[in-house]
Amino acid sequence: MRHDEYASHDGLGLAKLIATGEVTATEVLKAAIARRNAVNPAINAVVESWDEEGLAAAEDLKGVFGGVPFLIKDMDGHLAGHRCTYSSRSLEDWIPQRSSELMVRFQMAGLNIFGKTNCPEFGIMGVSEPELRGPARNPWNLDHTPGGSSGGSAAAVAAGIVPLAHGGDGGGSLRIPASHCGIFGLKTSRGLVPLGPDEAEGWDGLVSRLLMSRSVRDSAAALDAVRGSDPGAPYAAPEGPKSYQVVAARKPPKLRIGFSTRSIFGRTMHPDAIEAVDKAVSLLASLGHEVVEYDLPVEPQEGAKAYLTMVAANVANEVEWTHEVTGRKPDPRNFERTTWFLKQVGTTLSAAEMSSARQWGLHKGRQFADLFGPEFDVHLSATVAAPPVRIGQLAPSQVEQVALSVLQRVGPGAVLRKTLDDLAADSLEATPQTQIYNLTGQPAASVPMHVTRDGLPVGVQIAAAFGQDALLLQLAGQIEAEQPWTDRLPTTGAL
Repeated sequence: MRHDEYASHDGLGLAKLIATGEVTATEVLKAAIARRNAVNPAINAVVESWDEEGLAAAEDLKGVFGGVPFLIKDMDGHLAGHRCTYSSRSLEDWIPQRSSELMVRFQMAGLNIFGKTNCPEFGIMGVSEPELRGPARNPWNLDHTPGGSSGGSAAAVAAGIVPLAHGGDGGGSLRIPASHCGIFGLKTSRGLVPLGPDEAEGWDGLVSRLLMSRSVRDSAAALDAVRGSDPGAPYAAPEGPKSYQVVAARKPPKLRIGFSTRSIFGRTMHPDAIEAVDKAVSLLASLGHEVVEYDLPVEPQEGAKAYLTMVAANVANEVEWTHEVTGRKPDPRNFERTTWFLKQVGTTLSAAEMSSARQWGLHKGRQFADLFGPEFDVHLSATVAAPPVRIGQLAPSQVEQVALSVLQRVGPGAVLRKTLDDLAADSLEATPQTQIYNLTGQPAASVPMHVTRDGLPVGVQIAAAFGQDALLLQLAGQIEAEQPWTDRLPTTGAL
C-alpha cells in the first residue's frame, strides 16, 4: 500500500478497506511503519516501537477500527508489558504490569498499537522537548514545536504516520498540539472517558484523555468506543447520545455563539490568533449561526495561579509516586530542573492553598453553567495565543537554570511562593486559552482554521456546557465539511 493511498483515508476509511478485503490489516500497518521510518528521524515523534507484535496481531483485530495503526503517548495510560517513562529518567526502566482501562477499550475497538510517542516530562510543558528523548518537531516546519504535552502524537498524525493517536489533556495537552499541527483535538467532559484502574483521577480532575485525529468522525467513533466510567471512578460519566458518531454526522441547529479575541489567562494575543478567530466568526455567521462578542468573566492572574497551584501539588505527588513503582527514592538528578522545582513548590503549598485553588475552578464551573445555555450555546476563542514557537524558545535560559539549581539546594520557602506568582503571570502567556475548561470540566475542542504567512497552523477553540460533547462534535463536523483541512496536512511539505 503506497503512502499516498494510505494517507488519503482517515481511520474509519482504512477500517472499511480492511473490512471489505480491499487491503489487509498487515498491508496497512506496513504502510504506517514505512511512513514512520521515512519521517520520524526528522520529527522525533515516535520514541518506542514494537512492529513485530503489531504485525502478529494485525489480522485478528476486530471492532470499529479493526486493524487501524495507532500510537499511544508515553504517559496518560499504561499498556501492560511496555515501558512507560513519562519522559523521565526516574522511570526509564519502568514497565507496567497491567493496562489502563482506556488502553483495553482502544484495543477492543480494533486499534493496532505499535508504538509510543514523545511528550514532555510528566506532561508539564506546552512543548514536547524532554531531556530524555530530545524534542519532537512540527511537520509543518521542523524548527518549530508541535506543542505539548501530546506533541509527539500530534506530529505523528500530521506527518501521516497514523490517522489518529492517543493523548491526554490536563491543561490543553490535546488542544494545543492539535492547533499547532493543524488537526482535530477534543477534550471531553470530566468523567466521560475512564482513567482507572490504577488512577483515581488525573491532576485532581483537570485531566481528560482521548486522542487527536485527522477527522471529526474518527474522534466521534473513538469516543463511542471508549466512553463510560469504570469501576470506582470518582465521577459519573455525563449522559450523552446513543452514538456520538451518528450525531456528529448531522448539522447542528442554529446556535448562539459567543466569541472573544482576549487572552483568558494571559495579557496579549498574536495577530494570527486574532485572525483565526475572525475567520471562524465569518464562517459561522455565513452558516447561519448567531455570533456575538462575549469575553468570559475570568481574572487571568487568579485563574493561572489556581491552575498552577494544582499542577505543582500534583507534580509533587507524581515525583513521590515514582518511589512507589520503582523502589528508588526520588533524586533531583533523575528529574528535569523544572519538574523538581514544581515538586518543591507543591511540597511547600498548604492543604488550604490546594483546596482554595480547586474551589476556584469548581466555582468557575458553577458560574459558567449559568452562561453556557442561557447566554450562548458555544464559546469561541483562539486555541493558543501565538503560533508554534521555535524549538528551545521556551526552555529555561542559562540564568534560569542556575536559579533553579540554587532552589534545588536551598529548598522550599517564601521564595518558591513568590516564584509561583511570577509563573502565573508569565508561564502561560503563549498558551493561556485552554486551562479554564480543565478547571471547569467542560468539553472543548481545537478545530483547524488558519495558517500563518510562515506556513504554521493556528486553530480555534470551541467549548460547550458540561456534557455537551456531541454539540461540539456536530459544530466541528460542520466546519470540517465547509472548510476541509485534511488536504492541507503536510504529508509531503517539510518532510
